[in-house]
Parts: sequence; C-alpha cells; structure tokens
Amino acid sequence: MIVTEQALRRQLPRPRAGARVRVAAGDSLSPAAADFVRQWSLEVVHEEPRSAADAGAWDHPGTFPVRPGEPRCTACGSVVHDKPDALTQLDACHLAPKTHPRIRLRAGLDELQGWALLAAATAARDGLGTLADALDSVAAYCRELLAAEYSERPAAPLALAGADEQQIHADTHDPAGRLGVEHLVPSSTDAPAALWLNLLRSRVRAVEILALDAFGSPHHPSGASVVHGLNRLSSAVYWLELRLAAGWGGAS
Repeated sequence: MIVTEQALRRQLPRPRAGARVRVAAGDSLSPAAADFVRQWSLEVVHEEPRSAADAGAWDHPGTFPVRPGEPRCTACGSVVHDKPDALTQLDACHLAPKTHPRIRLRAGLDELQGWALLAAATAARDGLGTLADALDSVAAYCRELLAAEYSERPAAPLALAGADEQQIHADTHDPAGRLGVEHLVPSSTDAPAALWLNLLRSRVRAVEILALDAFGSPHHPSGASVVHGLNRLSSAVYWLELRLAAGWGGAS
C-alpha cells in the first residue's frame, strides 16, 4: 500500500522536527510523503503485523489505561493548561473539539461496547452461557478498536468463538451450506437473545459509518484497520445470530 503525504499529515496536524509517524509493515511512501519525511526529519515506524499467537491478546476483561502527556490544542498547537469543557483528549499529546470525527467515533465505540455487555448479560440470564462468552469477546474487541484508534496503531484481527475472520466471512455468505440455516429476517416472535443480536449488528453498522467519516482514506496506517475491524465485527455478530438459529449458544 502507498502512504500519501496527506495520510502522514493526518497523524501530524502540526509537523515538528523529529516526530514519529507510523505506517504498516510493507507499505511504501509516495514521493510527496517521502519529501515530507525528509523536510521534517521524521522517524517512520513500520508497524509489524501481530502473530497468530498474539491475535487474541485483546480478549480479556477491561482495564482503564492512562497515558500521561502534555496536551496541546490541535487548532493552534499551544500547550493547554486549563482544559475547556468543549475540548477532550484526542491522543496522549493533543486536545480536540468534542465534535471531531474521531471523538464521535470513540463515543460510538463506547456505546457499542455497552450494547454488547447488555446483550451478554441477557444471554447469560437466559442460560445461553456460550453466547454470553462470545458477546463478552465482542465487547472486548470494541475496547481493542478504541485502544487502536486512540493510540494510532493497527487494530488486531478479529477472532470469535474459535473462528477467524475468514471462517466468519465464509459462513455468513453461505449459511445454508455451512451452518444449515437460511439467511435471517428479524421478527418480533424471535427469542430475546436473537433480537439483541440483531440490534447489536445494526449498531455496529452505524459505528462503521462513523469510522468512515473519521478515516475516509483506505491508506490511513491505523484508521483503515479500525474501519476493517468494524466491517468484520458486523459480520461476526450476524454469524452469532445464525449460529444461535442453528441451535448453538447454550451453557458454556
């Protein structure tokens, strides 16, 4: 993939000599991007893809990370000593208006995690322990996407209930042949767990649109992986719906 100067400037709205920019391993710089790196003596960090052993490292109960830094305003570049209510932390070093597209995305991911946790609690209450465990993993992946967006690093690949992205994609495109059930059309007569899954799937799709607003370029070194992760997450939730219809999801 070719990384453009515009993609690098999104990481450094106010360039400074010696700053660090990140690109995915194997990506190359466009001529304009290479000139930008030379002009500011930037350090280019090539992010290595995670190994298969690390792919599920995100799937754990949530913790509250705190990253210290000297926050600066993204508009003027000045150090902010007293944060106004209208600004919030964009990353460890910058504050931005709460209307910033990345902050809107962050709010959507936060809400999405809440829906996943509510769906997991409902499944556990109804005796669907295996489904509840999978939904806890969905909530954990929302936290992984949040962390990746904030840290401006590539998001880890999604894996759920023993299946990777490729299996989930194949199952959801041929549910009759691979899972023994037809594509689903929601109905008010469906079980509560199925309706929760349908609602969660629709919320993932809405947050994916927020991600596309925040990271419209497919060349963004970290944002593109967040968009991809949400795209696969909507398929994964639908996959859980299909598997539930096929009789899966009981006691863990």
